[in-house]
Amino acid sequence: MNHLQPADYAVFLLYFILVSGYGYWVYRRRKNKETDTKDFFLAEGSLTWWAIGASLIASNISAEHFIGMAGSGFAMGLAISSYEWFAAATLIVVAVYFIPIYLSNRIYTMPQFLAQRYNDTVSTILAIFWLVVYVLVNLTSILYLGAVAIESLAGISFTTCTIGLALFAIFITLGGMKVIGYTDVVQVVVLIVGGLVVTYLALDLVADKVGVSGVWNGILSLRKEADTHFHMYLPKGHPHYNELPGMALVTGGMWINNFSYWGCNQYIVQRALGADLKTARSGILFAAFLKLLIPLIVVIPGISAYVLFKNGIFQEAMTGANGLVRPDNAYPVLMNLLPEGMKGLAFAALTAAVVASLAGKCNSISTIFTLDIYKKFIDKDASEKKLVRVGRYAVVVAFVIAIFIAPMLRSFDQVYQYIQEYTNFVSPGVFAIFLLGFFWKRTTTRAALTAAILSIPLSVLLKFWPEVMNLVGVQADEIPFLHRTMWVFCLDVLLMIGVTLTDPASVNNEKGLTIDKRLFRVSPSFIITSALILSILAVLYSVFW
Repeated sequence: MNHLQPADYAVFLLYFILVSGYGYWVYRRRKNKETDTKDFFLAEGSLTWWAIGASLIASNISAEHFIGMAGSGFAMGLAISSYEWFAAATLIVVAVYFIPIYLSNRIYTMPQFLAQRYNDTVSTILAIFWLVVYVLVNLTSILYLGAVAIESLAGISFTTCTIGLALFAIFITLGGMKVIGYTDVVQVVVLIVGGLVVTYLALDLVADKVGVSGVWNGILSLRKEADTHFHMYLPKGHPHYNELPGMALVTGGMWINNFSYWGCNQYIVQRALGADLKTARSGILFAAFLKLLIPLIVVIPGISAYVLFKNGIFQEAMTGANGLVRPDNAYPVLMNLLPEGMKGLAFAALTAAVVASLAGKCNSISTIFTLDIYKKFIDKDASEKKLVRVGRYAVVVAFVIAIFIAPMLRSFDQVYQYIQEYTNFVSPGVFAIFLLGFFWKRTTTRAALTAAILSIPLSVLLKFWPEVMNLVGVQADEIPFLHRTMWVFCLDVLLMIGVTLTDPASVNNEKGLTIDKRLFRVSPSFIITSALILSILAVLYSVFW
């Protein structure tokens, strides 16, 4: 039944009041700093390690995971978890090597770093790239998937859902980063608890269907009934090889995808830029631990839905009007089976994930537009108060655009793959520019411009490689997008090295970073915790390879 009952509305209302009230209380406590851009965009010095870690996860986990990743779990299985588990390893590297560089150079936005390390041209090109991707791909897809899920769960129209989610997120976003950061703590608790409830129900249903009892037996039955869905390595010839191609998960494009997202992405890095190094590292490590849990909350329900579908359940609900199976329907279908009250909790969890991610994403859109476009090119003498006001206008405009574009995503089968693929048109060049900018002092502005300009054309060329080769009478196979990501990254690095070595400006590059290696020292507790996370990952990949 696609409607909430009174008890569900009561649970959801309690969540709404809790988040809104807490957010307003945090906002009132910082009202005297309302016109301070560093406080509004970064919450400088205000976020604790647990708030940073929770905000990283709340901003990252959204409907694209609850709906999109669960859908990919239904379609291809546990292999999709690599995006989460590799993120845990990536976050450790980011905490050790990336964050110290940002903090020691007092970086507030990624374009600011590029302007400081290269020049304003490089900074502006990538600022525009980020704004386009954040608004047209990320913000829009999060809004779309959240609206689809709520429409399925509550019977509310898609348009009403998009507007409602946008208004709730705007309310949180306009309070600034401190409000976002601390309300994200509440959001994370709600989304994890609500997500685990859905997982429990899904596993209990699987156990009941195969004639056993108990959630643990449900897990064992899941592995037995869907053995093909419990392999991290997908060999060539596998139906989903193009999405997750074999060794690219451990030696190729998955690393580039993660380093670009977690280490060079305003949307993510911004959470730690207002803290001291110890607090930032602790928060990032906390987020790495939480990432290990995400597949349990989103992928396992997707695989459970696959087993139940295979055994004759959800046939109609999982099939679209065109008669094709719709993997992204898996999570909403499971949520609709929750008992009264529990469905409200799942509804709150989903809304928490969507709103937290929307707020975080739009805060980053606002930050880049205000500090790296508006202040730099439109009004260089704008006051702090005016910049905060412009930032708030940018939030509203971004959501208006997303509301209009979101319905267009209905034509995609697995929206999570759409997000990953089209984001990766930019990721290889971004990571190449940052990596060489960090660790090779000679890297020049001309080299960075080369990568910035050529990354998207190279990505497009490789995406349409079979069609290009057909023009010259040669048959070629489609190149999996993670392979494309790695190849474009390698080409960008080679181009940057070649351009730098032939550029006279590289000999005495005044913009090269001088890095004190002592910045990369970590505490014994950080080493122990990191080793524990990496050991868990080694076990997971060994068991499910």
